[in-house]
Amino acid sequence: MSVLVYTESEDGKFKKGALEVASYAKGVADAMGTSLTAISFNTEDTSELGKYGVDKVLSVSNDKLNNFNASAYADAIKQAVQKESSKVVVLSQSANGKYIAPLVAVQLEAGYVSNVTDLPESTSPFQVKRTAFTNKAFKFTEITTDIKVLGLSKNAFGLKESEGAASSEAFEPQFSEEDFKIQVESVDKAKDKVTIADAEVVVSGGRGLKGPENWGMIEEMADILGAATACSKPVSDMGWRPHSEHVGQTGKPVASNLYIAVGISGAIQHLAGINAAKTKVVINNDPEAPFFKAADYGVVGDAFEIVPKLNEKLKEFKEKNA
Repeated sequence: MSVLVYTESEDGKFKKGALEVASYAKGVADAMGTSLTAISFNTEDTSELGKYGVDKVLSVSNDKLNNFNASAYADAIKQAVQKESSKVVVLSQSANGKYIAPLVAVQLEAGYVSNVTDLPESTSPFQVKRTAFTNKAFKFTEITTDIKVLGLSKNAFGLKESEGAASSEAFEPQFSEEDFKIQVESVDKAKDKVTIADAEVVVSGGRGLKGPENWGMIEEMADILGAATACSKPVSDMGWRPHSEHVGQTGKPVASNLYIAVGISGAIQHLAGINAAKTKVVINNDPEAPFFKAADYGVVGDAFEIVPKLNEKLKEFKEKNA
């Protein structure tokens, strides 16, 4: 019996989310009094996982898996679970994790709980805390199946280092032609830009900015803070910003540590996408804007006056603390 964690990587290196989910899985393994095994795909160096509690890494090297393939990845995870006799599988609630987790659960006839935010309340019965109603509430869910699949909310647990080292073992799962019936022809990636999914800080703009020509101050703030840029749905619908930056219920979810909203009123659909952000700052000239009720900090005023001054102060602070 063990706990198995799926550790995501990109260009041969582990993502931050992989280290967080390993930290969480270590806590689950300790609560169950068992070991922690990770599965990685085409990763150059797996020793880093030892710092986050992983005892053993099943290292899969296969050129066919250079691009994400949900079917093949899920098939490999299933075979790793069977090899290790794992009773709990932990994945991140990243885009890829959300894709894989249900497939793994179906193949293993396992109960699946998404949006988990904390270590199990108890392991017998197995109860976990999760968010509900687009992060507006919490609930406790009991999983009664023999194997359990957990999806950890991003930034819910943080990184927790442990003492120890991870051993590495080559793992060669068997794949079928069915696993590769969908082929990736090409991948275009944004260069020198923080993605919304990986960003610790997100700076977002809405219709209050009045036009795409005014986005320079948003990009400047994002550059100072090392943040990703985002926008509300109306902004992307009008073509001011690309749809890849659309945040909300019908866009991308945000789970950053800081979310700065400039000129966004705070429609329900937008708030549903940013509820998981830990600290929310709103800048808006309308004191009745709904976003202020959801914000941790709010500034009532003209964004065209506030944001440039804020950028200057942020630059000064950054220079003094460089």
